[in-house]
Amino acid sequence: MDTKFSGSANYVASRDLMETVNIAVALQKPLLIKGEPGTGKTMLAQAVADALGKKLIIWNVKSTTKAQDGLYVYDVVQRLYDSQFGNAGVDDVKKYIKLGKLGEAFSADEQVVLLIDEIDKADLEFPNDLLWELDRMEFYIPETKETVQARQRPIVIITSNAEKELPDAFLRRCVFHYIEFPEQEQMEAILRVHFGDLEEKLVKQSLAAFYWLRELRGIEKKPSTSELVDWIRALVAGGVDPARIEKEIPFAGVLLKKDKDLQTLRKVK
Repeated sequence: MDTKFSGSANYVASRDLMETVNIAVALQKPLLIKGEPGTGKTMLAQAVADALGKKLIIWNVKSTTKAQDGLYVYDVVQRLYDSQFGNAGVDDVKKYIKLGKLGEAFSADEQVVLLIDEIDKADLEFPNDLLWELDRMEFYIPETKETVQARQRPIVIITSNAEKELPDAFLRRCVFHYIEFPEQEQMEAILRVHFGDLEEKLVKQSLAAFYWLRELRGIEKKPSTSELVDWIRALVAGGVDPARIEKEIPFAGVLLKKDKDLQTLRKVK
């Protein structure tokens, strides 16, 4: 199995991104990934796990997520319920401790890839609350008076959509990479991963139309890679002649998701 990341069969990575991943792994530091939607931030973690032959653990962050959720949860309600009904083993507190995603990564016998996805969705204290655990690779459970230490330091990949600025103290502990939107040549390689047998003219015409649309003045939500893939699927399913794409954008609603953007397109096509 590879010891260094060089992309995967399902993920086309730039040289800069591959080098940054490998540096973060070598330095044993979290890798913070930013980039506009559709640039493959979340998929990167799966690609790294696949390429290195490691299990992937995903921690999806929400607006209500607290750092504690990733460590462990003490189910005091279930314990109270069991005590009321005289269930056996209620004195064993460990039964009511459930590890979170970070706890799972620390407890794994072999090294895993831990994805902390969209960290900027949580409140501003969330990244700071994780600093100790990510630095020391351990946390304490007061209910059982136990310390959970990482058996193998996980490869930590953190994604952010830049909805909020992350604290400087947190940023200092990360290796950072911004995934630029793919150039047309790289995008063609990405499409070949998804569609191995596409007609050459369809690829060229759809890419030309896609990048033209992204540069069109007045477009608020530029279409992303995933929307391009969906659009090509729609073109194939609809049996669209590639020559038609030179004159119009068929199924424009697959690419554009705002009324204003569709109106902007109608004015020029």
